[in-house]
Amino acid sequence: MRVLFVFSGNSKAFPVSPFTHAQAESLRARGIEVDYFPIQGKGWKNYWRNIGPLRRHLRTQRYDLIHAHYSLCGWVAVLAALGRVPVVVSLMGDDAQGTFVAPGRIEWKSRIPIALTRLLQPFVRAMICKAPDLTRVVWRKRIAHVVPNGVRLEQFQLMPGGCRQALGWHPGRQYVLFLGNPNDPNKNIRLVQEAMLLLEHPDVELAAPYPVKHEQVVRLLNSADVLALCSFGEGSPNVIKEAMACNCPIVSTPAGDAPWVLGTTPGCYLAGYDPADFAEKLRRALQFAREKGRTRGRERLLELGLDAESVARRIEGIYRQVLGWSPLGLERQGAEKQSQVPGDATLK
Repeated sequence: MRVLFVFSGNSKAFPVSPFTHAQAESLRARGIEVDYFPIQGKGWKNYWRNIGPLRRHLRTQRYDLIHAHYSLCGWVAVLAALGRVPVVVSLMGDDAQGTFVAPGRIEWKSRIPIALTRLLQPFVRAMICKAPDLTRVVWRKRIAHVVPNGVRLEQFQLMPGGCRQALGWHPGRQYVLFLGNPNDPNKNIRLVQEAMLLLEHPDVELAAPYPVKHEQVVRLLNSADVLALCSFGEGSPNVIKEAMACNCPIVSTPAGDAPWVLGTTPGCYLAGYDPADFAEKLRRALQFAREKGRTRGRERLLELGLDAESVARRIEGIYRQVLGWSPLGLERQGAEKQSQVPGDATLK
């Protein structure tokens, strides 16, 4: 099977986003050939300009399927392929639920990509949603699949003792880690900042090292006492799963599927958007870190089938369904893991 990934290629730090690259590598490990076509330029006009180059690329290269990441990339793929190659689209979050600026409130202009996602559906063969909430925008329920991003456990390895000395962290202090963009209103860094003030604990520091290279994230998550996620809205926040893979205690708002991923894992806590509540959950998580050290989040990921290998198996199954190929001979264990995704994997 040969698949073309179409995605936004506008990040200076990551020509291919770490999550897109990780998914491609996990599919390649299953024998699927994956090529990249990055969309150059931002805004709908620049996306439109990529239709011609993609069409010319498709004339010289044969693909069984195009997998577009984000609905605008899906439009480029559909208009370039003109029905000659089936298109699958992964919804990334904003294109399904808008850009959040407060709990339950989105920017008015972010309703435009939601509308484009609704209009795109008759022209694609499947829509992969990172979390059940994102399926609300999919009115063709038969093409909706809930498949969260997986974590490459071989990349997010456990590092007993962490890397605090290399990070320059004080050995006698505890660190709360915030990995979001502090300038992004949706990431809501003010919540953890205000909660830290309420803690009134001089030996606890907030580490917000954004931007940070993806390979550095592993060291940070293995060294931090607690990861804080404060977002108003997410699809399936990857950093939560990465922290779980590193057995890092977590305090998170109920953004996306974070409540489902965390479950009842000891050392992981859900908090509301009130700074006092968030501070109380930080106290509990920091106490857990002092007394117990690390969580058993990695076991939780394997229980849910959120390792990259299991997720790649499910994505390949969607590809085969779209192409009308024989279904995968899933092992019983893999089938059991798939059944644990919140909501049906395919919505009827």
